[in-house]
Parts: sequence; C-alpha cells; structure tokens
Amino acid sequence: MTTATLRPPEADGLGRGLLFALIAHGLLVLALSAGLHWRSDAEPAFEAELWSSVPQVAAPREEAPPEPEPEAPKPDLKAQQQQQQREAEEAAQQQREAEIAIAKEKKRKEQQAREEAEKLEREKAAREAQEKADKAAKAAKEKADKAAQEEQERKKLKDEKAAKDAKEAKAAKDADAKREALRLENLRRIQGMAGGTPGSSGAAAQNSAPSAGWVGRVKGKIRPLIIYSDEGAANPTAEVQVALGPDGRILGSKIIKPSGDSDWDRAVLRAIEKAEVLPRDSDGRVPPVIILSFKPRE
Repeated sequence: MTTATLRPPEADGLGRGLLFALIAHGLLVLALSAGLHWRSDAEPAFEAELWSSVPQVAAPREEAPPEPEPEAPKPDLKAQQQQQQREAEEAAQQQREAEIAIAKEKKRKEQQAREEAEKLEREKAAREAQEKADKAAKAAKEKADKAAQEEQERKKLKDEKAAKDAKEAKAAKDADAKREALRLENLRRIQGMAGGTPGSSGAAAQNSAPSAGWVGRVKGKIRPLIIYSDEGAANPTAEVQVALGPDGRILGSKIIKPSGDSDWDRAVLRAIEKAEVLPRDSDGRVPPVIILSFKPRE
C-alpha cells in the first residue's frame, strides 16, 4: 500500500530567489569582515564574479503540528481573598469616614443649636432683667410720687388746719371781745337797774334773779346742741356766763371757769351760740346775765 504525500505546488522562480538570498548573505558577511579589520589591514583589491545557476526546486518543508492551546490559568484563590479583603477594608474605611463625617455634622448642628439656645436664653434673661429693672424703677417712681403727694396732702391739711385754727382762734378772740363788751354793757345795765354798783344787794337786783325751774329749761335747750365725743373717764365741769337781751336773745357767752378740757369748753360755747334765743322765765322776764354749768355726764 503506497502512501501519497501531499505537497503544495512548486512556486515559480523559487531557485532564483534562493540564489539572490545567498548572494546577499555573502555580501553581508564580507561587509562585516571588512568593518572589523579596516583599521589594521589594508583593503586587498579583489574581483568577484557572479554566476547564475539553474534554479533548483527546494523540497517543501513539512508543516509542524499545531501547538496545543494553552490551558486557561487557574484562578488564584488567595489573591482573590486578599482582593476581597482589601475591598471590604476599603468599604469599611469609607463607611467609618462617612459615619465620622455624619457624627461631626451632627455634633456641629447640636453645638449650633446649643449656641442658639444659649443666645436666646441670654436674650430672655436680659429682657427679664430689663423688665424687672423697669418695674422696679416704675414702682420706685410711683412710691416717690405717692410719698410726695401724701406729703403735699399732709402739708395742705396742716396748712388748712393751721388756717382753721387761726380762724377759730381769731373768731374765739373776737367772740371773747364781744362777750366781754356785752358783759360790761350788761353790768352797766344791771347797775342802772339796781341803782348801785355791781355786787349791791338792792331790791331790784334780788328781784332780777331767775327761778330754779327756768335754769333747768335753759340747760335742757342748750344741752342737746352740744357735740362732744366723750371718750375719757373724767367728767369735767365748765361754767359759762351768758349775756341775754330782754327778749331772751343770747348776746354773748364766755367760760368763766374752764373745765380743763378745751374741747368740752368749746363744745359748750358752740351749743350756746346755736341756741340763739332762750325761753323766758315764768314771770315773763329774762335776766340780763346768767351763769350755767355743764358736765359731759349729768
């Protein structure tokens, strides 16, 4: 059994190409040799002749069997684990950095909130202190104004009381002078009626004495007109001399024996002035002068 060898067809001009290749290699070798020895050796002169030979057909080269495909490299598990560990560490680091950034931002916001709250608290405290100071100043001003007003009122009342006292003193002095003038006039009139000096015991003077019942009626008219606040335990007696006209009109009165209580003495005199007219005696006559005594409790 004969095995046929498959060969590619012979290419045209293969021998000529091989010749040219050999010539070119020979020239290259000569050039290299000359380049290595040109300094020491003189260049010999030579001639070269090129001969062309009949091209020979080279035997076709046998094709090498195809190389087996390289096996796929097996994965490096350790490298993969290291890579995964690095990636996990990087992710954890990024997570930590993110958490740190979030914590810093939260802390910054909390600090800002605290500062704003403290600022508001300070402003509130300042407002409250200012309001308290304003209230205190207002209260002090009101207190000072009230004290000044009270002082003015006290001064006014004091001035009014002083003026009233002065007026009452003047009125009392005028009344005393009037009563004294009436007393003297009555004394002169009584002296004329009696026909002698004061203190004479003539019949006219004796007949002019009032009856006991008339004195009681006179005191009964005057006493309800007395306005006096009886707050003390004493019961002072005030003796008053009253001058009367023929018709019973009161012409004047004065204290001839003070009771020791000026308020009671003034109250009796005011009551006598309010009475104005006293009743006549049982015989129709009115004595020109009478002396009456009054006590707060009798």
